[in-house]
Amino acid sequence: MTELLGRTLATLLLAVSLAACSSDAGGVDVRPPDVEVDTPALREVKARIGMDDCRPGTGEPVAGGLPEVTLPCLGGGPDVELSTLRGPMVINLWQANCGPCREEMPALEEFHQQHAEQVAVLGIDFNDVHPDGALALAEETGATYPSVADPGGDLMAEETFAIARRGLPVFLFVDADGTVVGQDSGGVASVGEVEDLVAEHLGIDL
Repeated sequence: MTELLGRTLATLLLAVSLAACSSDAGGVDVRPPDVEVDTPALREVKARIGMDDCRPGTGEPVAGGLPEVTLPCLGGGPDVELSTLRGPMVINLWQANCGPCREEMPALEEFHQQHAEQVAVLGIDFNDVHPDGALALAEETGATYPSVADPGGDLMAEETFAIARRGLPVFLFVDADGTVVGQDSGGVASVGEVEDLVAEHLGIDL
């Protein structure tokens, strides 16, 4: 009898929980966690790393460009409206728990140090609810290029980022007009491989 009452109580509690999360349409409204990517603790880590601040763009949305989505800068700094960005630029999608991301970040950092004046690098901490882990990974790998954060997975619904649904890391290449001119799976092991991708997709020999 006690076991039966326990199961009944558990069922009732589950029903109440689901009802509390239901939308007006009657379904269960599953929302992303309320993740803070700009806190005093995260700003302290970002400063210790020496990670660059994000730079908002100045352009207007263009056909074939990045979506009109605004993302916060990881670890504090200005928000970035993606559709306003102009290249030449390498965008790298990564997250804290991605093994291949960890392996390629030193190569991206070397590229950033050598070629930032010719080709910018922007990371997107993609669909990741662990900004502390993301900054810890950046510190571990020495990555100082800026990253915006997408903890709620807003970009999952954007066709421009469909390649990322198959797994990370991922590269997007944006030209001077703001058009996304190429995509590629990540996993590079050297700065030379990044340079080859830039030559292939952006037509820039470094």
